[in-house]
Amino acid sequence: MKITIEKLVKAPIEAVWRAWTTPNDIKQWNAASADWHTTTASVDLRVGGDFSSRMEAKDGSMGFDFAGTYTKVQEHRLIEASLGDRVLLVEFDVGPDGVIVRETFDAESTHSIEQQRDGWQSILDNFARHVESIR
Repeated sequence: MKITIEKLVKAPIEAVWRAWTTPNDIKQWNAASADWHTTTASVDLRVGGDFSSRMEAKDGSMGFDFAGTYTKVQEHRLIEASLGDRVLLVEFDVGPDGVIVRETFDAESTHSIEQQRDGWQSILDNFARHVESIR
C-alpha cells in the first residue's frame, strides 16, 4: 500500500531543496517527536548514490538507520529512492505561496498505516518549520 503526505513550505525552492539534501539541515528537522533526534546524516545526491540518517531516542533507549539509494534525481523537482524493497518518491511543486513537498512511499509491515502516516507527516511538518525559520 502506498501512503502520501504533503506540506506547503513557505520558502523559495532553493531553500527547500538545500534543507532537504544537506546533512547538517537534516539533523535539525528529521524527527517525528521532541524525544527523538537524528544524530548523523549522509547524502550522496546522484542516481546510485546512498543516503542515511541515524534516528535515535534522546534517552538512548532505541535507534535505527533510515537509509536508501537514489534512483532518480531532478533538481528542484523530485527525488526517488529505493528503501530496500520499498520505494520513496518526493515531489517539490513550486507555487505562488511556496513549495508543496509531497512524499509517497510504500508502507512497511511493522507499524500501522495510521502510525506511519502520522510519523512521516510530523517529520515533514518539522521540515517546514525548519526551512521557514532559516530562509
